[in-house]
Amino acid sequence: DVQLVESGGGSVQAGGSLRLSCAASGYPYSSDCMGWFRRLPGQEREGVAAIAGDGRINYADSVKGRFTISRDGAKNIIALQMDSLKPEDTATYYCARRFCGVPKWTSWGQGTQVTVS
Repeated sequence: DVQLVESGGGSVQAGGSLRLSCAASGYPYSSDCMGWFRRLPGQEREGVAAIAGDGRINYADSVKGRFTISRDGAKNIIALQMDSLKPEDTATYYCARRFCGVPKWTSWGQGTQVTVS
């Protein structure tokens, strides 16, 4: 099974930046789809950004122009650069993985907290 471990969360003031990383192990494939999700306090988990094995990228409207997802296939690491952070970005952020041909996300990280004040 694929294991995902997030890092890079923390506290920052509004307008600041944070960079999240997700390290994948357990025979992940560079062709897999990888994504970032977040769960805001009291809300359902929502998609933030995703990157396919062919490099196609999608962002939630709420983060377009502020967040950037990237992938280092050789190191099995994906990153989420978060700029111009807002208090409403405060959430627990999760890394996830799925086979690009299957809609269900099958592997999840434990989550990392991001707090914007």
